[in-house]
Amino acid sequence: MLVIWALMLGRASSLQRSLCPARYGPAGRGVSQSRSSTFVRASDASSEANLRRQRVLSGVQPTGSLHLGNYLGAIRQWVEYQHEYDSLFCVVDMHAITVPHDAKTLSSETMDAAALYIAAGVDPDIAPIFVQSHVSAHAELAWLLNCITPINWLERMIQYKEKKEKQGELVAVGLFDYPVLMAADILLYQAGLVPVGDDQRQHLELTRDIARRFHDMYCKRKQRVFREPKALIVKEGSRVMSLTDGTVKMSKSAPLDNSRINLSDPPDLIASKIKKCKTDQVKGLEWDNPDRPEAANLLNIYQSVTGLEHEAILREVSDLSWGAFKPRLTDAVVAHLEPIQRAYKEIAADQHYLSQTLKQGAYRADEIATRTLDDAKSAMGINIKTI
Repeated sequence: MLVIWALMLGRASSLQRSLCPARYGPAGRGVSQSRSSTFVRASDASSEANLRRQRVLSGVQPTGSLHLGNYLGAIRQWVEYQHEYDSLFCVVDMHAITVPHDAKTLSSETMDAAALYIAAGVDPDIAPIFVQSHVSAHAELAWLLNCITPINWLERMIQYKEKKEKQGELVAVGLFDYPVLMAADILLYQAGLVPVGDDQRQHLELTRDIARRFHDMYCKRKQRVFREPKALIVKEGSRVMSLTDGTVKMSKSAPLDNSRINLSDPPDLIASKIKKCKTDQVKGLEWDNPDRPEAANLLNIYQSVTGLEHEAILREVSDLSWGAFKPRLTDAVVAHLEPIQRAYKEIAADQHYLSQTLKQGAYRADEIATRTLDDAKSAMGINIKTI
């Protein structure tokens, strides 16, 4: 770390320690079972010295309310990663505008997302937190990569096809080009590992393909500009599904608010959503029945917020009815989110602290990103010297 990072606002660490018991609470447990030469399991990576200090980059879109799926599937695991890797976490507001959004609320939603990162346990003294648009290198490198990325590579992207069907002919170029901006995000920071779920693997593979094409075109006899990232697979049980359909992910864009538990939901609303969530008519609770996706989802959530082992949970609840299990699940979710919600309210109320934290995070991120951007420009023949 550079000296400037050691000089960061002294208030950040002391404030967070007093406000964020979530950092020391039941962080995510368990590991993914996926592994290959491209994908690294978190438990394996953390135990290998040569991977331990690799850089990790991740971010979440700020539009809409961050929900339990965002937290369990990403943010809570960042709390662990910040101590194992050289981590950076951003609020990806430039990705948020690739689909229709409310321009009047985007700025406040961006600040809210950053506050939730900290409330959940990300320590900006350890892992810089910044806003994507505050580092101009993201947009600039995305343009350079646009100029070498074949259109047919983007036409194959599954998420674009799915979203295009929803938006019709008025779908924006930004949505089509979303994966190139994501590639720029990753490649700018020489990230060795990127936390991803199943739905993001294709984007990461595209990032690797873009880096290789760039090197083939411009770096045959020069030092390579980018580091090819590997995926850090999110932990088992962290994929949270909709409360109204156990076969689809919990989503901020879903039209029904009852389909998700927002991190800002008060206890009575959480109780109402869980009480109304979709279940089946089968007696007893079980995990591994593919015909009972809602049962598996609610048990996964219960395991994630309690930290209990799989077998212990089955001994505790397998014979319960849905009517008996749902209040128990509600209590567990409410208890887990309470310290995060309390910390969020205090952090969000101090906009000066939050602004300064993001400013310092952007400064640190810009130092890394600018070096990569200058190397990319130089390789492409762009004169980066001041005239």
